[in-house]
Amino acid sequence: MTQALRIGVAGLGTVGAGTLALLQAHGELIAERCGRPVLVSAVSARDRRKDRGLDLSAVRWFEDALALAADPEVDVVLELIGGSDGVAKELVETALAGGKHVITANKALIAHHGTALARQAEAAGVALACEAAVAGGIPVIKALREGLAANAISRIYGILNGTCNYVLSTMRDSGREFGEVLAEAQKLGYAEADPGFDVDGVDAAHKLAILTALAFGCEVNFEGVHVEGIREVSALDIAYAEELGYRIKLLGLARLIDGGVEQRVHPCMVRRDVPIANVEGVFNAVVAEGDFVDSILLEGRGAGAGPTASAVVADLIDIARGIRLPTFALPAARLKALPSLQMERHTGCYYVRLMVLDKPGVIADVAATLRDEEISMEAMIQRGRAPGEAVPVVLTTHETEEARMARALARIVALEAVLEPPRMIRIEAL
Repeated sequence: MTQALRIGVAGLGTVGAGTLALLQAHGELIAERCGRPVLVSAVSARDRRKDRGLDLSAVRWFEDALALAADPEVDVVLELIGGSDGVAKELVETALAGGKHVITANKALIAHHGTALARQAEAAGVALACEAAVAGGIPVIKALREGLAANAISRIYGILNGTCNYVLSTMRDSGREFGEVLAEAQKLGYAEADPGFDVDGVDAAHKLAILTALAFGCEVNFEGVHVEGIREVSALDIAYAEELGYRIKLLGLARLIDGGVEQRVHPCMVRRDVPIANVEGVFNAVVAEGDFVDSILLEGRGAGAGPTASAVVADLIDIARGIRLPTFALPAARLKALPSLQMERHTGCYYVRLMVLDKPGVIADVAATLRDEEISMEAMIQRGRAPGEAVPVVLTTHETEEARMARALARIVALEAVLEPPRMIRIEAL
């Protein structure tokens, strides 16, 4: 075998420790597949005394992650610290400036700075690899960059956050509300103590921005992603969705349209009979639609030590084999700066739930408001009578423009009989 590939691991949290455990468990197998051994030369983390279940006695330890990045005895730097800026960004920039390959699991970093970092890596003649930044152990970046390279991709979408998928799946199965199920997910370790990035859709938006660049050959544009989370999804909405033949999923969706790119993350109603509707629990799934391959679905565990470490080491094996591919499939200089499609221009069907006083004329007022915006109703659910009390009214619409729906809802909420802001969920034709 040829000379060992020496790696430095910055960050020994869940992913970093999992990566070292994988390398120790499969060292011989990886060496055989690479044609050379992979040697952990150095590590860096905040707390040297913490028990991580690993023997690191023979590995050099750096208190300063930037010093690891500059170490001449490191060929590849694994950035497993996290965060879009700060030390993680400095670490990657330092490593690339020093002519070292970089592997990262940091979706926030790539979503915010991926285009600039890809340019820096190409100028230095080294690799910037980020398979682990999207969907954990699912090889979706390899699929888009290599397996589907002969296709023009028209749309990509998926369940990109396991925490949200677990919460929504459990709400449906148990009939419980968001807050209770989220607390359970935190106890089980499926949600962070501060779950905001997950349940507010930011984590999924980071991943979607990366997938969009890969699918459409454009610059990464996180700021162009429309983002909504799942905090406002209620058990009542989930029950009505089931009755109407739908399931509610937090999806990230991107497509080329009108010379620009549409990127959006929000709760969606999808037909129960489409494959992605049946992806449950903490699992992720990504669907890519290509002109020659049609539609493919990749499903698996989107987070956790093992799946994410698997993706990190897959990138490491490529580098050890001498495989150098552009981060986003195209050379960074050829990535297009595509304009973002504004959400008000989106067209689709909608689910709307109203809480109204049960009195004569309410439905007529709602229908008149929709008529004025040229919005056609597909179905309506209103059960029983409770004169003078609050009752739910659910309606679905035919395809219309988001701007029209927003104007209609603004007028509906101003009606005297409407007791709370309408709940609107987009219906996706997948």
